Amino acid sequence: MKTKTVVFGGGCFWCTEAIFHEINGIISVEPGYAGGNLADPTYDQVCSGTTGHIEVTKIEYDPDLIKFKDLLKVFFGTHDPTTLDKQGNDVGSQYNSAIFYTTDEQKKESEKAIKDLKDSGIEVVTQVRPLEKFYKAEDYHKNYYLKHKDQPYCLAVIDPKLKKLRNEFGEFLKESKK
Repeated sequence: MKTKTVVFGGGCFWCTEAIFHEINGIISVEPGYAGGNLADPTYDQVCSGTTGHIEVTKIEYDPDLIKFKDLLKVFFGTHDPTTLDKQGNDVGSQYNSAIFYTTDEQKKESEKAIKDLKDSGIEVVTQVRPLEKFYKAEDYHKNYYLKHKDQPYCLAVIDPKLKKLRNEFGEFLKESKK
């Protein structure tokens, strides 16, 4: 199987990870940090806003099962790409919208998707950058939603995003999630 990797920053990585867990063709999702200037950052350091890092999710996918343009549809449709330094009540530069591409094709498709959104009147602020380095988040962040579904943050923030995913992007879901 031939796989590809992309890294998405769509606000809290607990949200982004939970969403992409449900997509057909996704091999793995891993929360972490990218885009900053500090090697091996911790969650507390990233939350301080001084590292330049964004909370991200590294996604390994099978392009024979899910096209990158469809990943972009899900990405743009399940977070707010129009706000700088925040997603909902989560505020700080670590919540910026970003696509860290690993291929020239991903870069071109990302830029085209943003242009199309802007042409339709949506003022997208999503950054499109090459992935230079991905730092894994601490282990307690991995599968956070799956382990803590009943916590208030998960109920108030992640559950509505998953509901939207299922309602608007059902054709991309794993059979077990439909």
